[in-house]
Amino acid sequence: MRAYFLAGVILISLVGATQIASANSSLAYEGRRLFVSYCQLCHGPDGRGDGPLAKSMKITPIDLTKSIRARSDTILKKIISGRGRQTITGRDRHNLISDAMPEWKDVFSDTQIDALISYLRFLGSSKHKLLGDPEIGRQLYRQYCQVCHGEEGEGDGIMTTLMEIEPMDHTNPNETNSLSNDILIKSIIEGRGRYMPAWEGILTQSEVEALVSYIRLLSH
Repeated sequence: MRAYFLAGVILISLVGATQIASANSSLAYEGRRLFVSYCQLCHGPDGRGDGPLAKSMKITPIDLTKSIRARSDTILKKIISGRGRQTITGRDRHNLISDAMPEWKDVFSDTQIDALISYLRFLGSSKHKLLGDPEIGRQLYRQYCQVCHGEEGEGDGIMTTLMEIEPMDHTNPNETNSLSNDILIKSIIEGRGRYMPAWEGILTQSEVEALVSYIRLLSH
């Protein structure tokens, strides 16, 4: 069963491997794309180890929301890629996690693994849920937000020079993490301050939630 599963995963991955979409996307955003395509089947959509494939295979993947905090990036790269030995235990590869865990070294590039780890850090540390689809949020951000907040969300859009304004830096976790999802949603719908416009009537509730989810990933 395990050999069949691994062969299937690798075949599917090699045919349709997800690539890093753009230099203007945060690592966590790109990491989520990989997680949705390759990881959530076993680890579940929230990383808690309750994916549908895990149930059918009768395996118990690790709860990523709890285990990630205690592991360094170096160890996580070894677990994901399957390269080398576990320096914590000396055991071969990543069998400390699960014998059913695929080795992704021939599927993911080092940059993709870094992106995936960034998203795993988000799962393990963020107190804010992703309410909407960040894929949709990214499209909306480019259409409506980057003119002020910048292509990468750093608050350096073209309008900052024309109007001498200082939009919020969405890549700064100290700014975004202090605001709840409800506050961000309200700010987008109703506007905020003198220059932040109100998008009520232009964006739907689901689109606003998608935007907020993308903003969450910008700060990781």
